[in-house]
Amino acid sequence: MRQSSVRGDGPRARVRQRGNAVGPGRVGPPREAGGPERGQGQDKGDKGNKGQGDGGRPRGHRRAGARPRRRRHRILRWFSITLAVLTVGTAGAGYLWYQHLNSNIKTDKLNIGEHHAAKPTPNAAGQTPLNILLIGSDARDSKANQKLGGAKDTFGGVPLADVQMLVHLSADRSNMSVVSMPRDTLLKLPKCTDPKTGTEYPATVGRQMTNESLGRGGPGCTVATWELLTGIHIDHFMMVDFAGVVSMADAIGGVPVCVDANIYSKDRLGHGSGLKLAKGTHPVKGKQALQWLRTRYGFEDGSDIARTKAQHMYMNSMVRQMRENATITNPGKLRSLAEEATRALRVDEGLDTVKKLYDLSNELKKPAPKRITMTTMPFVYVGARVAPKPGDADKLFRLVREDVALDGKDKKKAPPKESDDPAAADGEIAVQVQNGTRTAELPAASGRAGTVAQILTAKGFTKASADQSQSLSEEKTVIRFPSVDLEGDAQRVAKSLGIPLDSVKKSTDVSGVTLVVGDDWREGNTYPKSSKDDDTTPDTALALNGSDTKACMKVNKNFTW
Repeated sequence: MRQSSVRGDGPRARVRQRGNAVGPGRVGPPREAGGPERGQGQDKGDKGNKGQGDGGRPRGHRRAGARPRRRRHRILRWFSITLAVLTVGTAGAGYLWYQHLNSNIKTDKLNIGEHHAAKPTPNAAGQTPLNILLIGSDARDSKANQKLGGAKDTFGGVPLADVQMLVHLSADRSNMSVVSMPRDTLLKLPKCTDPKTGTEYPATVGRQMTNESLGRGGPGCTVATWELLTGIHIDHFMMVDFAGVVSMADAIGGVPVCVDANIYSKDRLGHGSGLKLAKGTHPVKGKQALQWLRTRYGFEDGSDIARTKAQHMYMNSMVRQMRENATITNPGKLRSLAEEATRALRVDEGLDTVKKLYDLSNELKKPAPKRITMTTMPFVYVGARVAPKPGDADKLFRLVREDVALDGKDKKKAPPKESDDPAAADGEIAVQVQNGTRTAELPAASGRAGTVAQILTAKGFTKASADQSQSLSEEKTVIRFPSVDLEGDAQRVAKSLGIPLDSVKKSTDVSGVTLVVGDDWREGNTYPKSSKDDDTTPDTALALNGSDTKACMKVNKNFTW
């Protein structure tokens, strides 16, 4: 073995000094150059005993049973080197695995439509909500997906967004709201441009099923469809296909679900997912988990709404399972889940690394299950399909957009206080009025900016003017101001029109006092008063609390055994 150049490591070579050989087992004159060698020098108390060490014993002599100090040092040194190699090796393996997981992640652009909803205004603490669109694709572009999804004639066809859920995490991270949209919801789809091919899909003239948005350039068009309909800014999307649901359910270890009777989702015509369960609660995973999420024939009235309700139960149970099941802390389980999750997901470019996904997961797990509320978009039937229910659907979207907890447990907000900065004279306040009455279903109400500007002028705000250059989309009328020195002016405008002070908001998107007439004031010269229960979740949203462990799906009597 090659001798180490580190002093004291390995057998020590003889050193010649003044013609005398001094070895580790011989007595000789003391060293004069460089002092005593490490492990053999004089102790502080042996200065009067030249040629001797360790309390006057001859140099080279050691006490019985004592091991050479250099031997102990050599063992410690080798241990340190070995530990360092292992540490570096482990870090290298971790880095390679991290890079491997990153390579699993597939990405697409977030929004490929023409319409982009405005980002929410930060709260007093500077926090903003987080909105993630979850998309379940029925893609059958692989043998695994084809086997699980059936419908062989659609192999390689245009994928559909059969599951769409908007996850809203409150600005203060205290609560979470989820809004599902039935896959057969009829909407006008926006213009989208495929970022890979450049293909343009024009906005639809009539209404089409919302699940077709995925085939118009990818998940970015589904995001654009949601933003146009709801006015909610979406920060991220996450999409998973059939095979991904199976692999992730396996990695989690199963999700408990409940049916109130024996169920077999299969009829004589072959309709159904194939789900077969006995009455009661059972953990489902793998293909059975997919069957649960896809089951339509067998639950209640066999509608897509019943399937959405089953998906909500599954998600609530999965959240509780991941919080409570200790096996998820097992390194092997975590590694498996990380592998399957990254392989199964397609995300926007803002979630293109494991670290970003991990950081997002840490945010999402902050609300306790009792503060998680699952809802379905209020709807009305249009033949065999559905459409957003006027009023109720708009209200649900507004609550999410304004970061109001759907469980009704938000702390009572103190009424906004009046500004300390006195307002200028009415005739000196410049007000720009914009038309924000456009919705996904209705065009902008004609002439509203001009009408409201005239109302202000008649009240003495002679510098009010209408901005006719664009039509916006605002659920509620809002007055924005850019800096604190204009807050008093903005509040004065609100008081003159009977608009509540909580509709006066600071925003860097405007250069002066700006009034946007919302969909809540499409007509008339007087701002309409809102009802007292304005912030309660509509009953038609079918809310389900995340801590409800007694929820059980009702089985259609025609699909029991």
